[in-house]
Amino acid sequence: MQEDHLQQQIAGFLNTPAIWLNSQFGIRQFHFPQVDVLNFSPSPIPQKIRLGHQMEHVCKQLLDHSDTYEVLLYNLPIREGKQTIGEIDFILKEKATQQLVHVELTYKFYIIDPSISESIHQLMGPNRRDMFFTKMEKIKNAQFALLHSLAGSSALAQHDINSNEIQHQACYKAQLFEPYGSAPLHLRPLNPKCIVGYWLRMTDLQTDAFKNYQFYIPYKTQWVVAPHAEMEWTSHYETLLEINLRLIKQNAPMVWMKKSETEFEKFFVVWW
Repeated sequence: MQEDHLQQQIAGFLNTPAIWLNSQFGIRQFHFPQVDVLNFSPSPIPQKIRLGHQMEHVCKQLLDHSDTYEVLLYNLPIREGKQTIGEIDFILKEKATQQLVHVELTYKFYIIDPSISESIHQLMGPNRRDMFFTKMEKIKNAQFALLHSLAGSSALAQHDINSNEIQHQACYKAQLFEPYGSAPLHLRPLNPKCIVGYWLRMTDLQTDAFKNYQFYIPYKTQWVVAPHAEMEWTSHYETLLEINLRLIKQNAPMVWMKKSETEFEKFFVVWW
């Protein structure tokens, strides 16, 4: 079962598009290499760690398996004295060109709030605590700059890597959720292919539009995975009871909805 889940996480990671293409906001998007997944046997990854850290393990194994890059460093802590001031996700060497590439990995789930005027400010976590714009600025101004700090360049030099020869890129993958029933959204310069579902409130979910379907509330480690039939599905009524408990705790759950054996939808139910 765990092996199936890992394969589904890997497929989910690979199938999640980058939130922008090429260069935007002064950040170059990492073009994830083609990986032969048919001849890929992933190693187990810890299930008790946060989803973002699980995605780092998935990404590392896929990069190790690719013919394009060699992983030189992975999760390198940068310290000033006894204090850790940051961490470098990946330093890669492109095999064809020998170019060194620093890649910061981010995998996020954002709802889109069109009541905010600019698209780059519309994206936020389903609990409204995690903002796309803030994260993107942190990558550019803090995580990239870390390599050129005294502590960062010194840590890299210990591995015979010159921080001045490195290209900075972000591998920023995201699943986006538009408002329930909304007209098509204009997300430029963001990638509309990231939209995979919608978000709604409890009053929407209580309507007749949903009552004839079955539902499953995935664990957070399953959020990356595409909905599929082999789950323990529950009725509309049971699902409303469970979701209500989550909303009381100000926790916005992801929900999978089974419309038929082959047709599924996924959405977040927000509490605010």
